[in-house]
Amino acid sequence: MTTEYDLSEVDREKRMGGLGGETGNREIRVIDLGEFDSRRAEITAELWTAATEIGFFQLAGHGITPERIDRAFALTERFFALPEPVKAKYALVKAKNAGWESLSQVRPSIGVPDQKESYQITRPNMTDLWPDAGELPEFATELLEFERQCWTVAMRVLSCFADRLGFPREHFTAAHDPGSDRYQCTLRLLHYFAVPPELYGAPDRWRAGAHTDFDCLTLLFQRDGQGGLQVCPGREMDGQQWTAITPSSALITCNIGDMLTRWSDDLLPSNFHRVRGPGAGEYQGDRYSIAFFAQADRDAVIHGPRGEYPPVTAADFIAARVAANYRPRS
Repeated sequence: MTTEYDLSEVDREKRMGGLGGETGNREIRVIDLGEFDSRRAEITAELWTAATEIGFFQLAGHGITPERIDRAFALTERFFALPEPVKAKYALVKAKNAGWESLSQVRPSIGVPDQKESYQITRPNMTDLWPDAGELPEFATELLEFERQCWTVAMRVLSCFADRLGFPREHFTAAHDPGSDRYQCTLRLLHYFAVPPELYGAPDRWRAGAHTDFDCLTLLFQRDGQGGLQVCPGREMDGQQWTAITPSSALITCNIGDMLTRWSDDLLPSNFHRVRGPGAGEYQGDRYSIAFFAQADRDAVIHGPRGEYPPVTAADFIAARVAANYRPRS
């Protein structure tokens, strides 16, 4: 794989569509961040092994309380329960990566919209995009605090990768500045729609098609019993060995994104993942999750420790990545 993205990226995603591939049983490792300062070397080794071998791992001992997570999910459900005309007042502004969208994200891997709606929070870009306090009291205050705690966890993990890559420990933290007007980290609330009874167990039904993330690091919060997330470890994906990730309300599921792959000179791989529809006998109801995308500030310069690729700003990197994956079909 190359991180100089071109049309082949679309072709690769298309190859990941459908029900193809075997079911794998690769271990998704759980890494405890507890007593971080005294255990930094041990934690760094565990993170590096999980990230380089699979690209996915789960975090325990992350410091975000269950009560805080539960409140974030409660607000997520309340937002998506608002009438569509109300949500439409806060429609997604693509240039700002902020606001609400529904059934609009089409993955090249399957060619149809993901069966979901989402609401993106990007700190500097939220003018006129917060729900009215009368509609959702304390929504902005609570979720901005949750976003900040996610940032803290992500920067802790990225500081470990900085150590291993030979960067200054705060290298990535400096590039993700919540106080900057060029800050691009995004908290994304997600609602995957319940399956209609007439489609229970229907084949070839996906909630989100196969894709990689464009960021440095993704933190994903899930709920017990609301499964479907699968990862395909390995850079080339030729065998399509998909491994299910068991959802846990207590753990944060993490994956490496394309931006960190470039920044690490390909040492840290981003891998395909998808959300399959539930099979017969599985939970068919609404699925909620919350993702935090640690995405470097627009003016941050991405340049690996070995200089494998020329320097590029985070803004230009994302623009190129989007263009490579979402070019119009011929």
